[in-house]
Amino acid sequence: MSTRPFLTAEWRDLIMANYIVDPSLLSMYLPSKTELDFHNGQCYVSLVGFMFRNVRVMGLSIPLHTDFPEINLRFYVRYKNNNEWRRGVVFIKEIVPKRAITLIANTFFGERYVTMPAMHKRKQESGNLTVSCVWKSRNWNELMVLADENKRPLREGSDEEFITQHFWGYTALSRKRTGEYHVSHPAWDIHPVINYCVQCDVGDLYGKEFTFLEKENPVSVFLAEGSPVTVYSKRIIT
Repeated sequence: MSTRPFLTAEWRDLIMANYIVDPSLLSMYLPSKTELDFHNGQCYVSLVGFMFRNVRVMGLSIPLHTDFPEINLRFYVRYKNNNEWRRGVVFIKEIVPKRAITLIANTFFGERYVTMPAMHKRKQESGNLTVSCVWKSRNWNELMVLADENKRPLREGSDEEFITQHFWGYTALSRKRTGEYHVSHPAWDIHPVINYCVQCDVGDLYGKEFTFLEKENPVSVFLAEGSPVTVYSKRIIT
């Protein structure tokens, strides 16, 4: 594990809408040396929206780039390092409203960031939380939840545990080269979702092979509280 932090921040209000998909759909995105990570025999992708706060890159704050939302579509993999399985995520695309963040992430980590207008909204009243991320491609898209303000810890074996407990990121740098980086954070408490809205031009944003998700209901939606996180420097696997 790398011991050199590259980025520190807080991730807050993580809205996660999760879908079961055919594993063959993800083969073109799978980095070398990794394999799909299944939960109860199923392959998942997640549409995730959350808020970055207090971002520092190599210990430095970039003016006007410390607080912003991100929206991403991701799936779950694992990589065997010696005799240890590392569980991680691969991002199909990540959306932020800050061009400098896009440049840094794509340059240093080989990610697939793009820059689009985006906003995060949060309202707490009558014992509930309303949290949303909205972003604009051709049209405005929205990922929103109404959730109980009372949180609970992760349950062992739950969808929430599987989705949130992946602590590595993997990127396909070339056909045979994979980037790996560690993301450190504690287990996140969960706010049970009462209602939700997913309004997203998935095919336009993430590729026509994902258009079918526009008519699919997610198998689970939840709101994770979030925490401080540390993202460590990338290493290359060959």
